Amino acid sequence: QMQLVESGGGLVQPGGSLTLSCLASRAILSTFTSAQMGWYRQAPGKERELVALSRNDGSTNYEDSVQGRFTISRDNRKRTVYLRMNNVIPEDTAVYYCHSDYFGAQFWGQGTQVTVSS
Repeated sequence: QMQLVESGGGLVQPGGSLTLSCLASRAILSTFTSAQMGWYRQAPGKERELVALSRNDGSTNYEDSVQGRFTISRDNRKRTVYLRMNNVIPEDTAVYYCHSDYFGAQFWGQGTQVTVSS
């Protein structure tokens, strides 16, 4: 079982930076280490989309529009996955959700709002 709790959202100016965190509480170390962790986002009126993915083999994937600007990382000992967002643009405004896939078992966080505006 995983309970995912996001933090770090807020208002940021275009060109600025923000780091989101997602703590997988109730997860034991082996479970978190084996899980595929990801960040999704959903903007108003749009479908939820995958932003970044961190697999248990260390590989990562990014949505094209964030490639080179966002970085996903994880600290397994802290059961935490991060999303570093650099050079943000207004189109990055959305609710960001943490997601976990543990051998088919899906878990979602409650979401954290990121607003990019001057």
